[in-house]
Amino acid sequence: MEFSEHIKTSYVDNVVLSRPFRPPVKGTLCVTSHHLLLSSRQEREQDADLDPDEKDGDTLELLLLLKGIDAVEKSVENLVSYSSRPFRRSSQSDRSTGSYGTITIKCKDLCIFQLEIPGMTECLNIASSIEALSALDSVTELYPFFYRPETMKIEKKIPEGSSEEFFGQIAHQADKWRLSSVNKDFSVCPTYPEAVIVPKQTSDEMLMAAAKFRQGGRFPVLSYYHKTTGKVIMRSSQPLVGAQKKRCQEDEELLGEVLNNSERGFIVDTRSAQLAQQARITGGGFESKSNYHNWKRLHRNMERGKNLQESLIKLVDACNDQTHNMDRWLSKLENSKWLSHVQSTLSTACLVAECVEREGCPVLVHGSDGTDTTLLVTSLAQLVLDPECRTLIGFQTLICREWIQAGHPFQQRCTHLALSHARLRNEAPIFLLFLDCCWQLHHQFPLAFQFSETLLIQLAQEAYFSNFGTFLCDTEKDRHAFQVKEKTFSFWDWMNNPAVLKTFTNPLYQRNELVIWPSVWPHSLHLWQGFFFRWISCSKFVEEAQEEIQRIMRHYSSCISKLNKKAVLS
Repeated sequence: MEFSEHIKTSYVDNVVLSRPFRPPVKGTLCVTSHHLLLSSRQEREQDADLDPDEKDGDTLELLLLLKGIDAVEKSVENLVSYSSRPFRRSSQSDRSTGSYGTITIKCKDLCIFQLEIPGMTECLNIASSIEALSALDSVTELYPFFYRPETMKIEKKIPEGSSEEFFGQIAHQADKWRLSSVNKDFSVCPTYPEAVIVPKQTSDEMLMAAAKFRQGGRFPVLSYYHKTTGKVIMRSSQPLVGAQKKRCQEDEELLGEVLNNSERGFIVDTRSAQLAQQARITGGGFESKSNYHNWKRLHRNMERGKNLQESLIKLVDACNDQTHNMDRWLSKLENSKWLSHVQSTLSTACLVAECVEREGCPVLVHGSDGTDTTLLVTSLAQLVLDPECRTLIGFQTLICREWIQAGHPFQQRCTHLALSHARLRNEAPIFLLFLDCCWQLHHQFPLAFQFSETLLIQLAQEAYFSNFGTFLCDTEKDRHAFQVKEKTFSFWDWMNNPAVLKTFTNPLYQRNELVIWPSVWPHSLHLWQGFFFRWISCSKFVEEAQEEIQRIMRHYSSCISKLNKKAVLS
């Protein structure tokens, strides 16, 4: 179906746009294949010397990617009812007689605004067009395949954070590991990249046998090499033990290769012991002590799937509560359990980091599929342990390696955020929870991160809707099939432009070579207001403060540079 078939009405005049913390504007609303636009014509009466044709100018008031819309609510009312509506901004005298409709747009970045459209038919047609175009299913119909900025070029290169690049960084230190192409053409594991890092003594035949014993073929692979202790973090999916207590000698030997003769390791299962036991009924399970010698299993129950999605919905509902009742707000916040999920996630990540740093032991992390809570824990543990991951480039490569290439299903998990009435089975804000945990670390250690909160907010948006193809699809296999890297632009290429990168840089950054151990006590965790209150409270003064900090730091750097030059000359 062509895009034009979804557009029942392409434009409407005299539409009133009402947004938080901005005055209402009237203009022409246009619906295109991928965007919703509203332009207003404002007279510049102070420019009396201009020609009549030059006094008026079009101003683009709204440019919204339709994929960024979470929900559309519409209503058609008589004019007399507008005076009682809370979003009413324009006067009755501004309108001619006739019917008006109201469309409420709820976006995936949690912004909510209203469009007052003259004409019942036009209102319903616009709403129908938006609903259809914001829910396109085909990957190749999405905007990244049509976005063509003049200042960028599509470059086919080894992606940041790839297994090849990562192995090149650790090869001279990690002589017990090798880069394997056993998954070439994604034939062994459809959710892994084509190259993976595995124990050196493990043959490809052993890997293929281990893959058959792990859910989805996700056999244990290297996630992180700790240069200080030489210990590693590995990740996989659950073993397919089942009710018959099956075993796989190749899988046991693979994990045995990670250990020295007298060494022990830890298996951190992101499910409770009860859930792991129940998984055996459906063919899953966990590693038994008798078969995996010197490996100690630790269970940490982390929510996922529907429960995590419902938690986010309750939190957003609490943030949008307009009663201004503190007791009601605190009760809703507690009932959402979102901060409890943040706490359990950080606690589990710190447990993994502690095993590597303080116990000096290797760790294998997995849950069931190994594509959600597993990646959540391994990536956060690296932020805690490694100062390189806390730099702008390091954080970028961490997300590439541990989320995008590791097979987190972004397309399934990030269909809706929290404002839609649709409840899809596979939705879950796993990546948003990761970004929230990153913010908690940033909040407790504001000097240790080279990137700012602005980057975290931008990444939250990129995962749900974007001009770029970086977060499209669920796996590298799918991105290869749809030629995402050849036909779309990379968010990282745009981000690494010096002018853009400056906006994501923390001006207070001071590299900290130490491990950062966050407090996970409830009183130490805070609601991420920069994201959840972004459109609810005015951010004007926060932005002004950030600009002032940037100005002071530039002045400080300039002074230091001048003093250094004087010292050299003297």
